[in-house]
Amino acid sequence: MSHHTPHAKRRGDRKAAVGNVGRPPVAWALPGILFFAVFAIIPLAIAVYLSFCEWDGLNSPTPTGLDNWTRLFKDSEFGQAAWLSLLLTTISWAFQTPVALLLGVWAAGRQRSRAVLSAVFFIPLLLSTTAIAMLFHALLDPNFGVIKEIGPWFGIDPNIMGSSTGALLMVAFVGGWQFMPFHTLIYQGGARQIPEVLYQAASIDGAGMLRQFFHITLPQLRHTMTTSSVLMIVGSLTYFDTVLIMTKGGPGTDTTILPYLMYRTGFQTYDLGYAAAIATALVVVATSLSLILVRFSGFGSMRSTREGM
Repeated sequence: MSHHTPHAKRRGDRKAAVGNVGRPPVAWALPGILFFAVFAIIPLAIAVYLSFCEWDGLNSPTPTGLDNWTRLFKDSEFGQAAWLSLLLTTISWAFQTPVALLLGVWAAGRQRSRAVLSAVFFIPLLLSTTAIAMLFHALLDPNFGVIKEIGPWFGIDPNIMGSSTGALLMVAFVGGWQFMPFHTLIYQGGARQIPEVLYQAASIDGAGMLRQFFHITLPQLRHTMTTSSVLMIVGSLTYFDTVLIMTKGGPGTDTTILPYLMYRTGFQTYDLGYAAAIATALVVVATSLSLILVRFSGFGSMRSTREGM
Protein backbone atom coordinates (compact mmCIF):
# COMPACT_ATOMS: atom_id res chain seq x y z
CA MET A 1 0.00 0.00 0.00
CA SER A 2 1.48 3.37 -1.04
CA HIS A 3 1.81 6.15 1.49
CA HIS A 4 2.77 8.88 -1.03
CA THR A 5 0.86 12.09 -0.54
CA PRO A 6 -0.52 14.11 -3.49
CA HIS A 7 2.09 16.80 -2.70
CA ALA A 8 4.93 14.30 -3.01
CA LYS A 9 3.46 12.99 -6.24
CA ARG A 10 3.40 16.50 -7.69
CA ARG A 11 7.05 16.99 -6.71
CA GLY A 12 7.94 13.78 -8.52
CA ASP A 13 6.06 14.90 -11.62
CA ARG A 14 7.89 18.22 -11.61
CA LYS A 15 11.28 16.49 -11.32
CA ALA A 16 10.42 14.21 -14.23
CA ALA A 17 9.33 17.20 -16.30
CA VAL A 18 12.54 19.08 -15.49
CA GLY A 19 14.59 16.04 -16.44
CA ASN A 20 13.04 16.03 -19.91
CA VAL A 21 13.54 19.75 -20.55
CA GLY A 22 16.14 20.55 -23.22
CA ARG A 23 16.00 17.14 -24.88
CA PRO A 24 13.95 17.55 -28.06
CA PRO A 25 13.39 14.50 -30.26
CA VAL A 26 16.01 13.66 -32.86
CA ALA A 27 13.32 14.12 -35.52
CA TRP A 28 13.51 17.88 -34.95
CA ALA A 29 17.02 17.86 -36.42
CA LEU A 30 16.06 15.95 -39.57
CA PRO A 31 15.19 19.02 -41.72
CA GLY A 32 18.56 20.59 -40.89
CA ILE A 33 20.39 17.32 -41.47
CA LEU A 34 18.69 16.81 -44.84
CA PHE A 35 19.39 20.39 -45.90
CA PHE A 36 23.06 20.07 -44.92
CA ALA A 37 23.36 16.71 -46.68
CA VAL A 38 21.80 17.92 -49.95
CA PHE A 39 23.66 21.22 -50.18
CA ALA A 40 26.97 20.37 -48.49
CA ILE A 41 27.78 16.69 -48.01
CA ILE A 42 26.57 15.39 -51.40
CA PRO A 43 28.23 18.20 -53.47
CA LEU A 44 31.44 17.72 -51.49
CA ALA A 45 31.37 13.97 -52.15
CA ILE A 46 30.85 14.63 -55.87
CA ALA A 47 33.76 17.08 -55.91
CA VAL A 48 36.01 14.52 -54.19
CA TYR A 49 35.01 11.89 -56.76
CA LEU A 50 35.63 14.26 -59.68
CA SER A 51 39.08 15.09 -58.28
CA PHE A 52 40.08 11.56 -59.26
CA CYS A 53 38.69 11.94 -62.78
CA GLU A 54 39.33 13.74 -66.04
CA TRP A 55 36.25 15.74 -67.06
CA ASP A 56 35.58 18.55 -69.50
CA GLY A 57 32.03 19.22 -68.30
CA LEU A 58 30.40 17.71 -71.41
CA ASN A 59 31.42 14.08 -71.65
CA SER A 60 31.27 11.52 -68.87
CA PRO A 61 34.02 11.74 -66.21
CA THR A 62 36.90 9.33 -66.78
CA PRO A 63 38.65 8.01 -63.65
CA THR A 64 42.38 8.75 -63.71
CA GLY A 65 43.43 7.68 -60.23
CA LEU A 66 45.82 10.06 -58.48
CA ASP A 67 46.86 11.96 -61.62
CA ASN A 68 45.15 15.22 -60.59
CA TRP A 69 46.58 15.06 -57.08
CA THR A 70 50.08 14.29 -58.33
CA ARG A 71 49.81 17.24 -60.67
CA LEU A 72 48.47 19.40 -57.83
CA PHE A 73 51.49 18.93 -55.60
CA LYS A 74 53.88 19.60 -58.50
CA ASP A 75 52.01 22.68 -59.80
CA SER A 76 53.90 25.86 -58.90
CA GLU A 77 50.82 27.94 -59.76
CA PHE A 78 48.82 26.04 -57.16
CA GLY A 79 51.58 26.62 -54.60
CA GLN A 80 51.55 30.36 -55.32
CA ALA A 81 47.75 30.50 -55.12
CA ALA A 82 47.79 28.63 -51.79
CA TRP A 83 50.39 31.04 -50.40
CA LEU A 84 48.39 34.07 -51.57
CA SER A 85 45.22 32.64 -50.03
CA LEU A 86 46.94 32.19 -46.67
CA LEU A 87 48.50 35.66 -46.92
CA LEU A 88 45.13 37.25 -47.74
CA THR A 89 43.54 35.38 -44.82
CA THR A 90 46.23 36.60 -42.42
CA ILE A 91 45.93 40.21 -43.59
CA SER A 92 42.13 40.08 -43.37
CA TRP A 93 42.23 38.65 -39.85
CA ALA A 94 44.82 41.17 -38.63
CA PHE A 95 42.81 44.03 -40.15
CA GLN A 96 39.29 43.03 -39.14
CA THR A 97 39.73 41.51 -35.68
CA PRO A 98 41.03 44.52 -33.69
CA VAL A 99 38.59 46.95 -35.32
CA ALA A 100 35.59 44.63 -35.00
CA LEU A 101 36.50 43.85 -31.37
CA LEU A 102 36.76 47.50 -30.36
CA LEU A 103 33.62 48.50 -32.24
CA GLY A 104 31.70 45.54 -30.81
CA VAL A 105 32.66 46.41 -27.23
CA TRP A 106 31.74 50.03 -27.86
CA ALA A 107 28.40 49.11 -29.46
CA ALA A 108 27.54 47.00 -26.40
CA GLY A 109 27.57 50.14 -24.23
CA ARG A 110 24.86 52.67 -23.49
CA GLN A 111 26.11 55.70 -25.41
CA ARG A 112 23.41 58.05 -26.66
CA SER A 113 24.61 57.92 -30.29
CA ARG A 114 25.34 54.18 -30.25
CA ALA A 115 22.15 52.99 -31.97
CA VAL A 116 22.32 55.47 -34.85
CA LEU A 117 26.03 55.02 -35.52
CA SER A 118 25.73 51.22 -35.28
CA ALA A 119 22.89 51.23 -37.84
CA VAL A 120 24.96 53.32 -40.26
CA PHE A 121 28.02 51.14 -39.75
CA PHE A 122 26.08 47.95 -40.52
CA ILE A 123 24.89 49.17 -43.95
CA PRO A 124 27.78 47.53 -45.92
CA LEU A 125 26.68 44.15 -44.58
CA LEU A 126 23.33 44.58 -46.34
CA LEU A 127 24.91 45.13 -49.77
CA SER A 128 25.90 42.34 -52.14
CA THR A 129 29.57 41.48 -52.55
CA THR A 130 29.29 42.01 -56.30
CA ALA A 131 27.89 45.53 -55.91
CA ILE A 132 30.60 46.48 -53.41
CA ALA A 133 33.36 45.08 -55.65
CA MET A 134 32.02 47.02 -58.64
CA LEU A 135 31.81 50.19 -56.53
CA PHE A 136 35.41 49.97 -55.37
CA HIS A 137 36.57 48.94 -58.83
CA ALA A 138 35.16 52.24 -60.11
CA LEU A 139 36.54 54.28 -57.20
CA LEU A 140 40.04 52.81 -57.65
CA ASP A 141 40.19 53.29 -61.41
CA PRO A 142 43.47 55.18 -62.01
CA ASN A 143 42.01 57.15 -64.94
CA PHE A 144 38.47 58.00 -63.88
CA GLY A 145 38.14 57.00 -60.23
CA VAL A 146 38.20 59.09 -57.08
CA ILE A 147 41.63 57.66 -56.28
CA LYS A 148 43.07 59.76 -59.11
CA GLU A 149 42.05 62.96 -57.30
CA ILE A 150 42.50 62.17 -53.62
CA GLY A 151 45.26 59.55 -53.81
CA PRO A 152 48.13 62.08 -54.13
CA TRP A 153 46.83 63.94 -51.05
CA PHE A 154 47.62 60.90 -48.90
CA GLY A 155 50.70 59.78 -50.81
CA ILE A 156 48.84 56.89 -52.48
CA ASP A 157 49.69 55.95 -56.04
CA PRO A 158 46.51 56.29 -58.14
CA ASN A 159 47.52 53.07 -59.90
CA ILE A 160 47.53 51.14 -56.63
CA MET A 161 45.67 48.27 -58.28
CA GLY A 162 48.56 47.91 -60.70
CA SER A 163 50.98 46.75 -58.00
CA SER A 164 50.91 43.26 -56.53
CA THR A 165 51.01 44.47 -52.92
CA GLY A 166 48.47 47.24 -53.48
CA ALA A 167 46.01 44.97 -55.26
CA LEU A 168 46.14 42.32 -52.53
CA LEU A 169 45.74 44.94 -49.78
CA MET A 170 42.76 46.48 -51.57
CA VAL A 171 41.05 43.09 -51.88
CA ALA A 172 41.57 42.55 -48.14
CA PHE A 173 40.30 46.06 -47.38
CA VAL A 174 37.14 45.72 -49.48
CA GLY A 175 36.34 42.33 -47.92
CA GLY A 176 36.95 43.74 -44.45
CA TRP A 177 34.84 46.82 -45.15
CA GLN A 178 31.87 44.62 -46.02
CA PHE A 179 32.13 41.85 -43.41
CA MET A 180 33.59 43.73 -40.43
CA PRO A 181 30.06 44.75 -39.29
CA PHE A 182 29.14 41.06 -39.06
CA HIS A 183 32.05 40.33 -36.74
CA THR A 184 31.30 43.53 -34.81
CA LEU A 185 27.83 42.14 -34.16
CA ILE A 186 29.36 38.90 -32.84
CA TYR A 187 31.61 40.82 -30.44
CA GLN A 188 28.74 43.07 -29.41
CA GLY A 189 26.68 40.03 -28.43
CA GLY A 190 29.60 38.52 -26.53
CA ALA A 191 30.35 41.76 -24.67
CA ARG A 192 26.75 42.06 -23.53
CA GLN A 193 26.98 38.62 -21.90
CA ILE A 194 29.82 39.68 -19.58
CA PRO A 195 28.42 40.08 -16.03
CA GLU A 196 28.31 43.73 -15.00
CA VAL A 197 29.37 42.76 -11.50
CA LEU A 198 32.91 42.10 -12.77
CA TYR A 199 33.28 45.71 -13.90
CA GLN A 200 31.72 47.00 -10.68
CA ALA A 201 34.18 45.02 -8.59
CA ALA A 202 37.09 46.24 -10.75
CA SER A 203 35.95 49.86 -10.36
CA ILE A 204 35.85 49.45 -6.58
CA ASP A 205 39.41 48.11 -6.71
CA GLY A 206 40.46 51.21 -8.65
CA ALA A 207 40.91 49.65 -12.09
CA GLY A 208 40.48 52.09 -14.96
CA MET A 209 38.80 51.47 -18.32
CA LEU A 210 42.04 50.29 -19.94
CA ARG A 211 42.79 47.71 -17.23
CA GLN A 212 39.18 46.56 -17.25
CA PHE A 213 39.39 46.02 -21.01
CA PHE A 214 42.58 43.95 -20.89
CA HIS A 215 41.84 42.04 -17.67
CA ILE A 216 38.08 41.51 -17.96
CA THR A 217 36.75 42.16 -21.47
CA LEU A 218 39.43 40.41 -23.52
CA PRO A 219 39.61 37.24 -21.36
CA GLN A 220 35.82 36.97 -21.29
CA LEU A 221 35.64 37.31 -25.10
CA ARG A 222 38.23 34.62 -25.88
CA HIS A 223 35.64 32.13 -27.12
CA THR A 224 33.82 34.84 -29.07
CA MET A 225 37.14 35.68 -30.72
CA THR A 226 37.59 32.01 -31.67
CA THR A 227 34.13 31.91 -33.27
CA SER A 228 34.76 35.12 -35.18
CA SER A 229 38.22 33.97 -36.29
CA VAL A 230 36.95 30.64 -37.63
CA LEU A 231 34.26 32.39 -39.66
CA MET A 232 36.79 34.96 -40.84
CA ILE A 233 39.30 32.31 -41.93
CA VAL A 234 36.72 30.35 -43.88
CA GLY A 235 35.35 33.53 -45.46
CA SER A 236 38.78 34.85 -46.43
CA LEU A 237 39.83 31.54 -47.97
CA THR A 238 36.72 31.57 -50.15
CA TYR A 239 36.99 35.11 -51.54
CA PHE A 240 36.04 34.91 -55.19
CA ASP A 241 33.70 37.53 -56.59
CA THR A 242 35.77 40.39 -55.12
CA VAL A 243 38.88 39.12 -56.90
CA LEU A 244 36.98 38.33 -60.10
CA ILE A 245 35.55 41.84 -60.41
CA MET A 246 38.37 43.95 -58.98
CA THR A 247 41.56 42.28 -60.22
CA LYS A 248 40.73 39.15 -62.30
CA GLY A 249 43.66 37.53 -60.52
CA GLY A 250 46.07 40.27 -61.57
CA PRO A 251 48.27 42.08 -62.00
CA GLY A 252 49.67 38.98 -63.63
CA THR A 253 48.85 36.23 -61.13
CA ASP A 254 49.56 38.29 -58.02
CA THR A 255 46.01 37.99 -56.67
CA THR A 256 45.19 34.57 -58.11
CA ILE A 257 44.04 32.90 -54.91
CA LEU A 258 42.76 29.31 -54.74
CA PRO A 259 39.05 30.01 -55.44
CA TYR A 260 39.92 32.10 -58.50
CA LEU A 261 42.41 29.48 -59.72
CA MET A 262 39.69 26.87 -59.32
CA TYR A 263 37.26 29.00 -61.36
CA ARG A 264 39.80 29.70 -64.09
CA THR A 265 40.82 26.05 -64.32
CA GLY A 266 37.27 24.76 -64.41
CA PHE A 267 35.40 27.36 -66.46
CA GLN A 268 38.06 28.85 -68.72
CA THR A 269 40.19 25.81 -69.55
CA TYR A 270 37.39 23.28 -68.86
CA ASP A 271 39.66 21.06 -66.80
CA LEU A 272 36.96 20.34 -64.24
CA GLY A 273 38.66 17.27 -62.77
CA TYR A 274 41.73 19.29 -61.76
CA ALA A 275 39.46 22.14 -60.61
CA ALA A 276 37.67 19.65 -58.33
CA ALA A 277 41.04 18.64 -56.86
CA ILE A 278 41.78 22.31 -56.13
CA ALA A 279 38.35 22.71 -54.53
CA THR A 280 38.87 19.62 -52.35
CA ALA A 281 42.29 20.86 -51.28
CA LEU A 282 40.74 24.21 -50.36
CA VAL A 283 38.16 22.47 -48.17
CA VAL A 284 40.91 20.47 -46.45
CA VAL A 285 42.99 23.61 -45.79
CA ALA A 286 40.04 25.62 -44.43
CA THR A 287 38.84 22.77 -42.23
CA SER A 288 42.33 22.05 -40.91
CA LEU A 289 42.98 25.69 -39.98
CA SER A 290 39.61 25.93 -38.25
CA LEU A 291 40.20 22.74 -36.24
CA ILE A 292 43.69 23.86 -35.25
CA LEU A 293 42.34 27.21 -34.06
CA VAL A 294 39.58 25.54 -32.05
CA ARG A 295 42.01 23.00 -30.58
CA PHE A 296 44.62 25.46 -29.36
CA SER A 297 42.17 28.14 -28.22
CA GLY A 298 40.46 25.82 -25.75
CA PHE A 299 37.11 26.47 -27.41
CA GLY A 300 36.30 22.77 -27.52
CA SER A 301 36.51 22.47 -23.71
CA MET A 302 34.19 25.42 -23.07
CA ARG A 303 31.45 24.39 -20.66
CA SER A 304 29.13 27.38 -20.53
CA THR A 305 27.12 28.68 -23.46
CA ARG A 306 27.45 32.21 -22.12
CA GLU A 307 30.57 34.35 -21.88
CA GLY A 308 31.61 35.19 -18.35
CA MET A 309 29.91 32.20 -16.73
